Amino acid sequence: MATIISNRRVAEGIYVMHAAGRFEAKAGQFFMVRGWESYPLLSRPLSVYDQDEQGVKFLYKVAGEGTELLSRMQAGEDVTLLGPLGNGFPAAAGRTALVGGGIGVAPLFYAARHLEQADLYLGYSVEVYEEYEFRSIGHPVTIDCGGRVLDLVDFDAYDTVFVCGPEPMLRAAQIKSAMSAGKAAVYVSLENRMACGIGACLVCSVGCENGRKKACSDGPVFRAEEVVLA
Repeated sequence: MATIISNRRVAEGIYVMHAAGRFEAKAGQFFMVRGWESYPLLSRPLSVYDQDEQGVKFLYKVAGEGTELLSRMQAGEDVTLLGPLGNGFPAAAGRTALVGGGIGVAPLFYAARHLEQADLYLGYSVEVYEEYEFRSIGHPVTIDCGGRVLDLVDFDAYDTVFVCGPEPMLRAAQIKSAMSAGKAAVYVSLENRMACGIGACLVCSVGCENGRKKACSDGPVFRAEEVVLA
């Protein structure tokens, strides 16, 4: 159980929740979060947006009943957190690009804060949010609103590329990686639906080159060439 420090609206349907507690999360990991007793049945997987001496932060989008309930919660109320879960991002080598689309920008903030050098590419469909926070890290930030942020990234200019966003964007990243010179190690962070978050079920099962894996316990970060996306 964790007490909410703040739960602020940063754009239409977009919120940042700050929950108190001592956590040891890595960039790219997530928590299963719930602020209700019995319904909806399942907790919601939320990526770690940031972590400080007070607690952990989640940047999330209202996309259903669970996240709608979370968005209504106020400072002083309690949420149940299970985590941190997942493997997160591997150590980045050389020049690094962090590419996010939509709410996929969420795990990139914490990742950027732990890299000495990185270029951030943030793609939004309608409204830009948390721009000041991302720019305050001190890394170069490129923002695209309404277009395709991947078109702005030259994979051949980087040694490591992390991509997080909706599945069509991840598939485009796979294609772009395959068509590049192959210098960059490209990783994608999946946004699969999850039930348990700990690998006990098959809800988040994803096809991989060597069989099926679970996005929660084996991922959510995979090598781009490893996963099979539609």
